[in-house]
Amino acid sequence: MPYLKKTLAKNLASEKLLKSGCSLKNSEGIIDGIIDAEYCGIKSHGFHYLPIYCNHLKIGKIKGNAYPTFEQISSSSIKIDADNGFAHTAIDIGLKHLIKMSSNEGISCMSIYNSYNCGVLGFHTKRIAEQNLIGLGFTNAPASIAPIGGTKPVIGTNPYSMAAPLNGKASIIIDQSASVIAKSEISVRAKTDEPIPKGWAYDKDGKVTTNAKEALKGTMAPSGGYKGFSTGLLVEILTTCVAGGNLGTQASSFAGDDGGPPSTGQFFIAINPKKFNQDFEPRLEQLLISISSQEGSRTPGSKRLKAFEENINKDIFISEELMSRIDQI
Repeated sequence: MPYLKKTLAKNLASEKLLKSGCSLKNSEGIIDGIIDAEYCGIKSHGFHYLPIYCNHLKIGKIKGNAYPTFEQISSSSIKIDADNGFAHTAIDIGLKHLIKMSSNEGISCMSIYNSYNCGVLGFHTKRIAEQNLIGLGFTNAPASIAPIGGTKPVIGTNPYSMAAPLNGKASIIIDQSASVIAKSEISVRAKTDEPIPKGWAYDKDGKVTTNAKEALKGTMAPSGGYKGFSTGLLVEILTTCVAGGNLGTQASSFAGDDGGPPSTGQFFIAINPKKFNQDFEPRLEQLLISISSQEGSRTPGSKRLKAFEENINKDIFISEELMSRIDQI
């Protein structure tokens, strides 16, 4: 069946995760992330990743029975040891505390370490925005970007995200990596031998390539040259030097089988904008109109937010090739 209703899709993901060694509790957050990615049209982070997650559970790169531990370090700060389980479980544990703290204090932060890939970072900041707070999120990844002038990768694609609220909903979601494109987009093309656009990546010798498989052996191109690398460095410092996750050069692959748990890190900040300015929403609305009123322009995140609204009541499409791989789990 290439099309699945939401309940069947969730049951399918749950069945495969549990069979691969994940506890029921640890499967809930990652399933929500998969479904949300499908609805938002970000299929590279939806069911495409399920076979990888299940394989990593089986070989021990993800701890299926992880027991994340929570520590309050101040009235506005918490840190969570994800115990090398899914990042989603640890984030879900901390999110309710983060929201409560920022509602009281005006701003709060949460660090997560010994963690795994957190999927679509904007999925998490969106949930913060839905509580009428500004959500900022940062996550590091295995090294895949070399510094300008170098050929050895030092930092990962290292996304950051910001979601801002308007009338109880996320009105804007900035969600971008330090690379020109997310590495998962290249991985998808490598599986089908589809070429990648020039300027996305370099091969192992540091030369521009349009071959997705060669790109995976080389390095990603930073977005905006040195500016992209610097953005990734900012994320690396927050998620490793502050949060305590592995450096990108120490983290094992999110896609391959080599190495143990990646043990990467995440860092989140929640801001209560009305503690600072009661005119926050009118000003934000005015700002958004100045963008959307221009023909041909759109606000960051509007495409995924629109896709979510259009797809939420539709069945989820899974290609026959992907379904075949999922069936084999």
